[in-house]
This record gives sequence, C-alpha cells and structure tokens, in this order.
Amino acid sequence: MPTDSKPVAVVAADAPARTKPSNYPAPFAARVAGRVKRPLGDRFGLTHFGVNLTTLPPRSASALRHAHSRQDEFIYILAGHPTLYTDEGATPLSPGMCAGFAAGSGNGHRLANETDEVVQYLEVGDRSEGDEVSYPEDDLQAVQVEGRWIFTHKDGRPY
Repeated sequence: MPTDSKPVAVVAADAPARTKPSNYPAPFAARVAGRVKRPLGDRFGLTHFGVNLTTLPPRSASALRHAHSRQDEFIYILAGHPTLYTDEGATPLSPGMCAGFAAGSGNGHRLANETDEVVQYLEVGDRSEGDEVSYPEDDLQAVQVEGRWIFTHKDGRPY
C-alpha cells in the first residue's frame, strides 16, 4: 500500500501501538506503565477526533485522574473489569458498559485495572485546540498547543 493512502478497514488489535507509551513527565509516566494504546483514528487520517484501542494489563491504569476543559471523552469496555474513578467514587465496569465525560465538567476520571485479567476498551475524544487538563490529585496541569501537550506544575513552573 502506498504511504499516502489510508486503509479501508483494519483489524484493531493489529494496529501499531504508540511508540511513546505516555506523554506525562516523570514521575507521572511510571503510573501508567504497561498501558498500550493503539491509535485507530490516525490510521484513517481522522483529524477531528481520536480513537484508541487501549489495553491495561493487570494492576495498571489508563491515566492520572483528569478532567478536560474542551474535550469530550467516551469509553466503551470490550474486555475485563476495570474500576472507573470519578468525583462520585469507584464504579466497577464490565464488558459492554460505557461512560462519557463532558468537557468542562471538572469531574476527573481514570480507569484502573485492579484485577488479574487484561482490560481492553475503546476511548474516543475530540481534538479541541486549546484544551486544558486539570489533575485534581496531582501537582500537574496541561494545555494543548498546536497539537502538543505542555505540562506544568499547578503554579505554572514547567516540568
């Protein structure tokens, strides 16, 4: 297939994984160690929203608990039994369940795989320029500038 053409369809599990497992600065990146994201939307040249097939091995997490200012997010559980953590507390999830996180709600969320089985889910989010992310449990904040995440301490000092 020529490098500039996009596939019509792919087997999601065969899509290449991201080469950089996390954008988080140290020491935060270690908290999502083991997580594997396969960017599916990029394979088709999608630019308005992203779709990832994400795999969490046992005892791993999707992200730090976070909330977006401009980006809506949606997850759909394909396999395993992760726990969703939000301001409401812990919610057990199972295959076939989904959850959505509205932009600007301030309600931080993350998934944790606290089981001995692999968790796999689809995550979908838009790519709103100027999105800001707050991390209620960590000294971290982020802003998206020209498609890149810039991370700072909550007082603005860079990492």
